[in-house]
Amino acid sequence: MDLNEKTEKTVDYTIDFVTTSAISKIGYKFLALYIPILWVSGYMTFAVFFDVSHYIPWYINMFLIPVWLFVLYFIFVFGITIFTKAFLLIINMVHKPKEGVFRAEEGNKDYEFWRVRVELKKLVFWFMNNGPITWIVMWGFRWMGIKVDFSSHMQDAWADGGFIEFGRNVTVGQGAVVMSSMVVGKYLIIKKIDLGDYNVVGGLSLISPGTIMGKESIIGAFSGTIPNQKLESGWIYLGPNNARKLKPNKFAEQRRDQIYQKHVDDEVKYKVTQEVNIEDDKKDLINNHGEDG
Repeated sequence: MDLNEKTEKTVDYTIDFVTTSAISKIGYKFLALYIPILWVSGYMTFAVFFDVSHYIPWYINMFLIPVWLFVLYFIFVFGITIFTKAFLLIINMVHKPKEGVFRAEEGNKDYEFWRVRVELKKLVFWFMNNGPITWIVMWGFRWMGIKVDFSSHMQDAWADGGFIEFGRNVTVGQGAVVMSSMVVGKYLIIKKIDLGDYNVVGGLSLISPGTIMGKESIIGAFSGTIPNQKLESGWIYLGPNNARKLKPNKFAEQRRDQIYQKHVDDEVKYKVTQEVNIEDDKKDLINNHGEDG
């Protein structure tokens, strides 16, 4: 193998960027979509203000300026989300997003449509992450395609807007990155991420495409997974790039319907099941430790 072949092979697998929020080449033609979204959202915001304030005396409006600014901000963000979602629905009808490994080069439809989706969703996430109310971020992630409920927490973290499924009570630490897509050299990898119930992703950690975290597993701060890595239920993982088992998660034993008792003299620990006062149709929401899925 000559020097040119070695150089080409090295470039082929060099990591250009590791998250969709840091694309190496900004597609200005995609950013042009921001103009109609921002314009229509701004127009809607001012229309609401002038239409409603028209019926309120000017001196009361002057007193309500702080309230108006707060309300108008959320109307503006709501408009951005609605119109961005409309663009995404049209784009997805033209070219449906899918998992796989694709050539990361201009002209490749999967790559080009992935880029435009990223640019659009970044606009929504930026406004919501910088807002004064934390739960609105989760609402934005749900609207952009992530399966997550409001029992989970993801403030000040980054997650791709698609192919990610959260279980119940998942906590993603500050500065962590959960990415179902990444570019390695000349290739785009898109693979679904599944975070099980009661998982914790430490701050500044990096979850790669295809990662599957079992229930009640924890990945420590400054750690990372490799593509398609599977984390076993009830374990704590630690380490950069390829997190490894550290120790069992002892807190995984604690369930609402089970307690552990210890007989001090015999040095025996045994499990006792107790009745939980909960409606029958909601019993499936209780954490069932020891069950996979």
